[in-house]
Amino acid sequence: MRKRMVIAAVVALVAGGLLAVVPAGAASDGKVQEYVVLYEDGASVADAHAAIESLDGSIVEEISQIGLAKVRTSNPSFEADVLGEAALAGAAPNQIIGFAEPAQREKVDDVEALIDAKGTTTAEDVTAVDAEPLAGLQWDMEMIHATTDGSYAVDTGNPDVLVGIIDTGIDASHPDLAPNFDAALSRNFTVDDPLIDGTCASDPDGLCTDPANVDEAGHGTHVSGTIAAALNGIGIAGIAPDVTLVNLRAGQDSGFFFLFETLQAYVYAANNGIDVVNMSYFTDPWWANCRDNPLDTPVEQQEQATIIDSSNLALNYAYNHGVTLIAAEGNEHTDLGNPTYDAISPDYPPDTAKIRNNIDNDCLVIPTEGDHVISVSALGPSGRKSYYSNYGLEQTVVSAPGGDRRDFFGTPQYNTPGTRVLSSYPKAVAISDGLIDAGCNVLNPLAVVDTSGGGCAVYAYLQGTSMASPHAVGVAALIISAGGTGSGAGFGMDPVKVEKALRKTATDADLFFAANGEDWRDFCPVPPTAFVYPDLVGADPNVPFDAVCEGKAKFNGFYGDGVVDALAAANS
Repeated sequence: MRKRMVIAAVVALVAGGLLAVVPAGAASDGKVQEYVVLYEDGASVADAHAAIESLDGSIVEEISQIGLAKVRTSNPSFEADVLGEAALAGAAPNQIIGFAEPAQREKVDDVEALIDAKGTTTAEDVTAVDAEPLAGLQWDMEMIHATTDGSYAVDTGNPDVLVGIIDTGIDASHPDLAPNFDAALSRNFTVDDPLIDGTCASDPDGLCTDPANVDEAGHGTHVSGTIAAALNGIGIAGIAPDVTLVNLRAGQDSGFFFLFETLQAYVYAANNGIDVVNMSYFTDPWWANCRDNPLDTPVEQQEQATIIDSSNLALNYAYNHGVTLIAAEGNEHTDLGNPTYDAISPDYPPDTAKIRNNIDNDCLVIPTEGDHVISVSALGPSGRKSYYSNYGLEQTVVSAPGGDRRDFFGTPQYNTPGTRVLSSYPKAVAISDGLIDAGCNVLNPLAVVDTSGGGCAVYAYLQGTSMASPHAVGVAALIISAGGTGSGAGFGMDPVKVEKALRKTATDADLFFAANGEDWRDFCPVPPTAFVYPDLVGADPNVPFDAVCEGKAKFNGFYGDGVVDALAAANS
């Protein structure tokens, strides 16, 4: 939208022909593996480079700001060998390189997945209650007062506020996102991985390298619409419909988020004036990162420690450069203050996960439990904690709409569109998913189209803490719009002040439910007892859906400091 000076955050050390520069040591099995290598604190860069080279590693890229490199090697013992190098703090696998024409594998999340749904809601059924045609389907915006008679009447955000979307991309051609998309600042840090993303030939554009204005998964486009879909008479409206969206793509088409790419995104955000970022993912391959779990090998312990330490270095770098960090709490229906079970790690390469039934609170989900990160839990239309949402007295900062399997009245409505969050979605992905056909006809009620602008604007219903986090980001963008002191790149508001305002303007649980004539203790029992999800009893004996809400009305493990409120933030 506006020209800004872009400061390169990552220096490429090797350009083109990357596989050709990877040495094959005597013990090589010929397979090339990619690692993120963290330098030891206090070690010289020269010593770190020499140590990597001595292990038959080749540096591909380096993030000098945090002392870390992406390395490729065919040395099968590279990761174990790093443990013996004084100049290196640790290594963690990033991607496997060199697989040809494998079967496509995907990271599947059945909470957010687009699957056949019940119900028949379409655009024709909607009565426009606000300026935008599909506003009547946005129960989430009603819940947090982001409406024409709510926050929009006070503040719609400042275009100088830059919101970074660290996700699978942004479809910049979507009519609700195009007005607020900054192409000049946007970046794609990923390259498609055929092992999980499918072959390059199967990609819509036939390429494994995508420009920074596309989203071939849909997740990032959905997140973006919740934050900043424009007030333009088409489709929906976001919480802060005048702020600027910047694509910081770190997610693969299949939904994997590898370590180096997420670190690049954090550092780039810091160096380029991004005010707030949305992080609706966990960093693969480990969900719970444990430094010394006895069920893990020394190499696996090193991997997880490297993910924690390198992520915190980058998160701290971003935070110290004025970036407010907001993340989804996760969909494992787990008390993150008292976790016990992890059966999804490591999730890459595929089919390598093992059961760890002994994890504890020393194990961290990254980035949501990373330094300075504001973690967001999800609520359904009834206001209860969503059945899938993680929670925790130590972790939850605020809560926000994310969708649930029950409606406003608590009636089970599994996969019903109206209990999920509606937001923007790429047309090409919707066609590929079987949600619509090429003629813009709806094939699945999880999709809604708006052709009133002369085109085919597509919207999809998803649910997850991925959908809750952008609600908090949108509210934070309004807070920064009102309280920022700069202009242009790096509009500027201290993340400490942003978090304080986000907490202060959130509606405490007792007041939130009292507004609807309900008692918050019915949703967060006092004294702490299990909140029961009756239709899910026995669904997962290892991690039950029943959950204990610790704390009081003003702060507890389900709602944190309360439900984010756009109107209160706009008036702050």
